Amino acid sequence: MKFKINWDALGIVTSVACAIHCAILPLLLSSLPLFGINIIDNIYFEYFMIIIAFVIGVYSLYHGFKKHHHSYFPLSIFSIGFVLLFAKQWWHNQQIWLLIPAVILIITAHFINFRFCRIHNHAHKEDCNH
Repeated sequence: MKFKINWDALGIVTSVACAIHCAILPLLLSSLPLFGINIIDNIYFEYFMIIIAFVIGVYSLYHGFKKHHHSYFPLSIFSIGFVLLFAKQWWHNQQIWLLIPAVILIITAHFINFRFCRIHNHAHKEDCNH
């Protein structure tokens, strides 16, 4: 029995984990600085979460594009979501207004990619080498 990773599901999970970190973690863990632990607004942790979500998302969407549906639509939605996610890092005072649509777009891109992969299963184009 061969084990396969569902990259879209993993992408959705990492996006939701990022949203939970950004939205709820500051409320629940605001007492951590009293113990010398600071992950709230930790720039390294923030970028680490963004990079993980980006790498998993790009791999997942590229795999779906190349092997299944050949549609740029999920990639476009994902790209817009990540532009908003990076914008959140630069404009902290607009953080919540950029984070919510970013996460919604990234999760939507993974969901659409997942649906396209199931509908098309495998679509051959002239660039297919298999």
